Amino acid sequence: MLKKSAIALVVLGLASTHKVTAGPLAYGICQTGCNAIVVACYAAAGAVFGTVTAGIGTMPAILACNVALGTCMASCVAAGCAPTP
Repeated sequence: MLKKSAIALVVLGLASTHKVTAGPLAYGICQTGCNAIVVACYAAAGAVFGTVTAGIGTMPAILACNVALGTCMASCVAAGCAPTP
């Protein structure tokens, strides 16, 4: 009986799924663009992205790069939620 219930739940789950129209590809492209920008920002500040921790003594330019990255990544949510054809 448990096996039949599990099969019924799987069939019901598959039947209730809808076509995804959000933009996961656009979201990934947006995040890739954000990362490319932050790498350039770090390079302009004389650092390498991924090697600096945001502790005491971190250069203000690096902190600004981190803030810009966070803002950019947050704006990517709109790209991920926007319907795509």
